[in-house]
Amino acid sequence: MGEECLICKDRLEYLKADVLMECAICHKKENSKTRCVRGHYVCNECHTQGMDAIVGLCMAETSKNPVAIIEKMMQMPFCHMHGPEHHVMVGAALLTAFKNAGGEIDLRAALAEMVSRGKSVPGGACGFWGACGAGVSTGMFVSIISGSTPLTVEPFALSHQMTASALAQIGAVGGPRCCKRDSFLAIREAIGFVKEHFGIEMEQEDTVCRFYRQNAQCVGRRCPFSAANHL
Repeated sequence: MGEECLICKDRLEYLKADVLMECAICHKKENSKTRCVRGHYVCNECHTQGMDAIVGLCMAETSKNPVAIIEKMMQMPFCHMHGPEHHVMVGAALLTAFKNAGGEIDLRAALAEMVSRGKSVPGGACGFWGACGAGVSTGMFVSIISGSTPLTVEPFALSHQMTASALAQIGAVGGPRCCKRDSFLAIREAIGFVKEHFGIEMEQEDTVCRFYRQNAQCVGRRCPFSAANHL
């Protein structure tokens, strides 16, 4: 069975409307649409506990390959099969590879900003907002490296174009959601976008998913990263 509820490992259910729920870990009460079939709810803050370790990993990283970088994050204890941690991880991996490939940024400051922004996108945004947090994370990444604000011109445009491009790739594959697949799709799209618009060439190689056994809703051959498509 794939990884689902952090408390009992049973499957998750997604409601059509918010319900007041109590986090099974910290007991904070808040509205949510997501819980397991046994009623357990885990808030975003508890779900991403330990995610600050990303900064240390990225500051020590020398790779120019953002997929290789995010795969290291995916092996860390804070990362689950699915969850809002990916909304930070995608942008953090891209910032790190961008810096290592010659991009001129203050990486530590950029990572701190990425953590702050990425945490604001809740779990389930993919299905409830029509905007996967992994795709939005690429737009945050471009916003940070370009210095975008609501009043800038080209950086504002590039940030939106990046998000739209990543979401188009995620939407083309379709659901159910897979945070690993959608992270890889978003990063792959960002690599080409950054080369075209910023002249920085990050590295990439063929990606084969190693997480499918943990995903109860794996779409198999429909996923471009399925091992079945790389025989």
